[in-house]
Amino acid sequence: MHNNLNTHSTDEVVILADENGKPAGTENKVVVHTADTPLHFAFSAWLVRDGKLLLTRRALTKQTWPGVWTNSFCGHPAPGESNSEAVYRRARVELGIDPADLSAPEEVLPDFAYRAVDSSGIVENEICPVFITTLAADASFEP
Repeated sequence: MHNNLNTHSTDEVVILADENGKPAGTENKVVVHTADTPLHFAFSAWLVRDGKLLLTRRALTKQTWPGVWTNSFCGHPAPGESNSEAVYRRARVELGIDPADLSAPEEVLPDFAYRAVDSSGIVENEICPVFITTLAADASFEP
């Protein structure tokens, strides 16, 4: 399995959201996640292959929710990037999957949003639509 513990650069940004769910600027991803994380845009993706759902365990080096079993992969859309483009990009970064081996991401929970606090006190506060994508049966991928 592709194992990239440092899955973001120090200049990656998240898109902040106002109280109406509209874009309200950007902030550096490294500094945005605190005990008072502002509302921002993200996505969650579930990967299916041969009728099986891939769950992943977050790297112990992650700033938020380290070591927690979770969705297949997730991330934040970059400025000017659609959610589908972000799904393809993060599939490559998180799992080493060639986007050509994925079906078009299907948005199954477009209005999902949440606020949660992990055991260290770091807050996630996201507008986070959920997607499902299917990995081609003949794709070279080792979960």
